[in-house]
Amino acid sequence: MTDDTIDSIDPAEMELDELREEIEDIDRELVELIARRTYVADTVASVKAERDLPTTDEQQEQRVMDRAGENAQRFDVDANLVKAIFRLLIELNKVEQREQR
Repeated sequence: MTDDTIDSIDPAEMELDELREEIEDIDRELVELIARRTYVADTVASVKAERDLPTTDEQQEQRVMDRAGENAQRFDVDANLVKAIFRLLIELNKVEQREQR
């Protein structure tokens, strides 16, 4: 979804059912993106294991958190909420990485 898409939604013209359907579509996309992110993170874990690198990379985690905060500001979303979601995603990926070793 782009900034234009967000700006083009006119709630006055949409019925409640249409709005709920839109949320369902967004939720499905979010789950798909989480699945894609998890797949890539699993691949990162494999590379780390092959190269005998540590599971945790605090500098990379900070870069992810910084980007999350910047993107939150860009889309006018609560940065603390977005960072909390990303913290959870990072922790889930770290658990997966530990289990692969």
